[in-house]
Amino acid sequence: MTAAEVSHTIDAWLREAAADDADAAWLLCDRHDPGAHAFTFVASDLSARVITYGELADRSRRMATVLQDLGVERGHRVAVLMGKRLELVVSLLAIWRLGAVHVPLFTAFAPGAISMRLRSSRVRLVISEPSQSAKPQSVDGVSVLETGAALDARIDRSAPLEGRTPVGGHGQLIELYTSGTTGAPKAVPVPVRALAAFRSYMHYGLDVAEEDVLWNAADPGWAYGLYYAVLGPLAAGRANVLLEGGFDPRRTYAVIEKFKVSNFAGAPTMYRSLMNVTVGPAARLRRASSAGEPLTPDVTTWAPGALGTEVRDHYGQTEQGMVIVNGWHEAVRTAVRPGSMGRALPGFTPAVVDDELALDTTDSPLMWFKGYVEAPERTAERFTPDGRWYLTADTGRVDADGFFYFTARDDDVILAAGYRIGPFDVESVLTAHPAVAEVAVVGEPDELRGEVVVAHVVPADGATPGPRLEAELQDLVRTEYAAHAYPRRVRFVDSLPKTPSGKVQRFLLRQAEPGG
Repeated sequence: MTAAEVSHTIDAWLREAAADDADAAWLLCDRHDPGAHAFTFVASDLSARVITYGELADRSRRMATVLQDLGVERGHRVAVLMGKRLELVVSLLAIWRLGAVHVPLFTAFAPGAISMRLRSSRVRLVISEPSQSAKPQSVDGVSVLETGAALDARIDRSAPLEGRTPVGGHGQLIELYTSGTTGAPKAVPVPVRALAAFRSYMHYGLDVAEEDVLWNAADPGWAYGLYYAVLGPLAAGRANVLLEGGFDPRRTYAVIEKFKVSNFAGAPTMYRSLMNVTVGPAARLRRASSAGEPLTPDVTTWAPGALGTEVRDHYGQTEQGMVIVNGWHEAVRTAVRPGSMGRALPGFTPAVVDDELALDTTDSPLMWFKGYVEAPERTAERFTPDGRWYLTADTGRVDADGFFYFTARDDDVILAAGYRIGPFDVESVLTAHPAVAEVAVVGEPDELRGEVVVAHVVPADGATPGPRLEAELQDLVRTEYAAHAYPRRVRFVDSLPKTPSGKVQRFLLRQAEPGG
């Protein structure tokens, strides 16, 4: 496939998703073969139910009638609080059939996090499974529609919604909050036209072929799972596996084996968990991909023997989806360079501007983010004054061949004695030590050096934390990376603070009392 052919494909997807009469329900469901396989919903006991596009269309039309009877109209915000189950996908399609906006809620959220999102988005209706429905009930003015036998009967009695409510390519599909790795979450409006960008990643990044059994194991309460375990597969007409319940490494291997998964995607924390489990014969995957945090060398070394393929690292944000990839499709595939997250995903033009990863807004046709909801000051922080560049707030570098390398969140860069030190570089060395299960590196103030490198280490099972291990880790960084970047302090901790999607919250470590 030539560059011209790739560009032509991108243009076709964009014309479709950005049209003035673009209809999300049609793009995601109704245009597909009614008999085609849409999802395999796998229960915790590994029993499964296959759902076709025809079944999704009928069920979501009936659910849309239920929501319409409850007063849901075009532009209304409707939150969904449930796990990876059939009712989730049906609810989303029903919301979009009415031209309403989906507000995702993660099931691991405490009531406070849910309340913040409901109030900020002015949600009046939450669709929830029984185990979650108590969480939003304390928010004034919010009604809860609970899944179960009563709702199923109501859906069965309802006539399928007739007609369409196209909102156009710039119409809002989702109001999704950032994960808050560096501060308070921000509301990101996702338009219908973003579906073209999601298709580019499904095709060129993940290389999801028609014969693949795809399983993106990320949770749809967050961007990577919502964009590429629900929206991307639906937009591309590719079936995906959705497994009920939380992540478990042994069950993950069992699902891969039983359902013959060939194309797997998940967060680096999932791969690190899989590394620590012995299950017998190796899994055999055609493709394996990772996103959310940089992959560490221990994972990339382990994967080919254990999974039958390398794991390719990809980079993106809630605000854009994936934009830099070690793409799998033959049109973009090149050998992975150690430490690199790849090259530009077709449809985006990234660059490094003053050490910060950025996107060229004039030459990125698939770029869809224009700003946060009702937050002009925070929006302005993400663009250069002339509007030419979108700034990711991540630092990095790019080599002469266009391969990008992540350094750190801009707030996470450590300035020690005149050196700029990226936490990931130090973490990559430390994770190679067998006594280290997890590690996060931050800077702490120092009168002499400005900042010093501090490593927060979760010891592996059986490891003995203490001065001897601390010295070993310091020497490892000195010899394997750089003398100026070794951790002056090593703190052994039981766990690292993370967002519910598994990203380390280094800003909380920086806020901790020294010695804590």
